[in-house]
Amino acid sequence: MTIRVLAPELVSKIAAGEVIERPASVAKELIENALDAGASQISIEAQGGGVDLIRVADNGGGIPASEVELAFRRHATSKISSLEELGSICSLGFRGEALPCIAAVAEVEVLTRTGPDALGSYLCLRNGEVARRESRARPQGCTVTVRRLFRHVPARLKFLKSGNTENSHIANVVSQYAMAYPELRFSLLLDGHVSLRTPGNGLLRDVISQTYGLDVAQEMLALEGGEAAIRVSGLVSPPSLARSNRRYLSFYINRRWVRSPLLLRAAEEAYHGLLMEGRHPIAVINVSLPPEEIDVNVHPAKAEVRFSREQAVFSAVAEAVKGALH
Repeated sequence: MTIRVLAPELVSKIAAGEVIERPASVAKELIENALDAGASQISIEAQGGGVDLIRVADNGGGIPASEVELAFRRHATSKISSLEELGSICSLGFRGEALPCIAAVAEVEVLTRTGPDALGSYLCLRNGEVARRESRARPQGCTVTVRRLFRHVPARLKFLKSGNTENSHIANVVSQYAMAYPELRFSLLLDGHVSLRTPGNGLLRDVISQTYGLDVAQEMLALEGGEAAIRVSGLVSPPSLARSNRRYLSFYINRRWVRSPLLLRAAEEAYHGLLMEGRHPIAVINVSLPPEEIDVNVHPAKAEVRFSREQAVFSAVAEAVKGALH
């Protein structure tokens, strides 16, 4: 067997496969960039299940004209600059992988402007390389348009589901971040139809009303608890309001949407004896704790975290939910 160094193009597509699993992954990465840029309004548009088009526009700080091309280089980031900062990450994106990974498997256009710039910077990339660059008018912020996702990666394209299914994954991502940031205005357009629009008034209950319906939002119970360094907040359903699956359990660490078996067990532990077998609660739970007590660098898509004090976090969540129920 011959050992060889892989071509850069192949390496970039392998890396993209770790970060960009499906169209919803693109939406997630671009939304996180908008949040880190300080946006107060984020609009998302998708067509053809996100394969034909995904566009995310925001009114955040934008990218300086001199750094737009740099943003599409692997491991280029404005979020961290030293090994020490890796142990206390406060931003959602920090690896510097998302934009180059997207550009490796799709056609990408970006139009962005910072406050000091007189005009916006437009960049068009094909196969990860700059095809066109020019100046264009735009208010402060950033718009990233992704077209023809996975068209040159047929192995990934054939594993995608129907357009409606992929749209539902995109809608879930947008809903999750809308619930994490109720003070921001989110809008989602799927194949020309408005799927979600949040008021941005800071009230989680109003976002849940838009996401799960008014009847659910009115019944949810306020959640507040924890200790000095671990604070737990959000809304949980009473035992009378349950679902047949766990899709309605949403967890956030410092408002980062995560998958966490630990938090899932903690929340369901609080409902022990209150729900019939096979029934699960609705919950939107955010855990705030010092960034140095979590490791967010354990998953390519930043979807999982590790806790330095697992038992303390488990107890804080379980007790906070029990307090809301009783």
